[in-house]
Amino acid sequence: MKANLTRWRAAVAVYGQRSMLHMLIFGFSCGLPYMLVFATLSFWLREAEVSRSAIGYFSWILVVYGMKWLWAPLVDRLKLPLLHRLLGRRRSWIGLAQTAIALSLLGLAWLDPALSLQNFALCTLLVAWFSATQDIAIDAYRIEIAPQEEQGSLAAAYMLGYRLAMILSGAGALYLAAWFSTGEGYDPVGWSHAYIVMAGIMGLCLLNTLLSQEPVQSLASIEKDEEDAALALERTAHLPLPIQRMLSWCYGALLCPFIDFFRRYRWQAFWLLLLIGTYRISDIFMGVMANPFYVDLGYSKEQVASVAKVFGVIMTLIGTGIGGLLVTRFGCRPILTLGAILVVATNQLFAIMAWLAAALTPECANIACEAPSIYWLMAVISADNISAGIATAAFIAFLSSLTNVAYSATQYALFSSLMVLFPKFLAGFSGVLVDDMGYVWFFTIASLIGLPVLLLIWLTKQTQLAPVNAENNSKRSE
Repeated sequence: MKANLTRWRAAVAVYGQRSMLHMLIFGFSCGLPYMLVFATLSFWLREAEVSRSAIGYFSWILVVYGMKWLWAPLVDRLKLPLLHRLLGRRRSWIGLAQTAIALSLLGLAWLDPALSLQNFALCTLLVAWFSATQDIAIDAYRIEIAPQEEQGSLAAAYMLGYRLAMILSGAGALYLAAWFSTGEGYDPVGWSHAYIVMAGIMGLCLLNTLLSQEPVQSLASIEKDEEDAALALERTAHLPLPIQRMLSWCYGALLCPFIDFFRRYRWQAFWLLLLIGTYRISDIFMGVMANPFYVDLGYSKEQVASVAKVFGVIMTLIGTGIGGLLVTRFGCRPILTLGAILVVATNQLFAIMAWLAAALTPECANIACEAPSIYWLMAVISADNISAGIATAAFIAFLSSLTNVAYSATQYALFSSLMVLFPKFLAGFSGVLVDDMGYVWFFTIASLIGLPVLLLIWLTKQTQLAPVNAENNSKRSE
């Protein structure tokens, strides 16, 4: 009993470290732009009378987050002129991305989707691309700044900041848009001012980057880089020196991270990648239609802001904190399984909510004319967000455990890209599915497609979840 109590105290004490505060703010910096091009943006588009089908297709912009592994090697290896010398390898990329996100949000603020949807989509793409670049650098920073046993707590701190940003860029943006509006109905001026405020807050996140500590690149990691480069030079010795150097860089930056992963996990790599690509499928597929669902049910911006974007995010924070403690206490895999079960179960509550709304007003086809009680919305969002928080904390720790610190940015970018690539593509058809089948069947399908994840977790149960650094990786490769 006393030993268990000591372990619980040690798990809680980790949260008092300075690195946790910086990671919380880094999580905030990542969550702010994501919400502004995802859930909040879908509310703006629907209010501007953009069709549900178009909103679903619009979500394909977020596939950028699933393609970030393509340029992750640049973030991992390329030294930015001047910034690298001033801030270091990781912070230079983080600072550059944060500045670019703030400027791109200002571009969104000056556009009206009702008048120029194509230009609006292009500017949204820029925000998403720079946001994905920031994610690459911050994920690598998190993996390198602390040992593996603290990754679960760091993931919880990251998600805490991420969800606080969701309150601000979700509920805060909705409140600001309503406050700045000059009349009833759709008013682009209110949305414009809200996004200007968000751009200013994004700019303030740069201070955390300047004040944080750059991770120290381990000697073993440097030696691994040199080993990769030497091997590539040896194989291209017959070519001109400039071409040798270019091929050497490409080999070390582009090929070695993937070779390393498949060498370590061999045949299990397939099941691991499949699990990574589908673990969040239920939540992501359902999430695109959540805000249009609230609008169609008749909830006001203020109600959605208060319940879904403030109260709901608080529930996610609670779930994230619980998830971080559970991972630290019981390990990653049991909580990974628990999170998958909870997500499937709680997403089905949205189908029940849609059925209840249709039952209240049976003359409505796909949506309800009268919204269910606000307390029902609170109950559904509480259950859903707590389960999502637990699942996300466990999943981030799981991805970190698969990463070799010698290739942290590239490998984690590959994993996190796979996490959203297929679900985001599938989510692009969510609006069409709602139009054809209605919300009840849509949410039922969104819940059921999460069941195969449990099978994949069982198939990968033999996989060793342990930190891998450049030194022990070299020994295993011999």
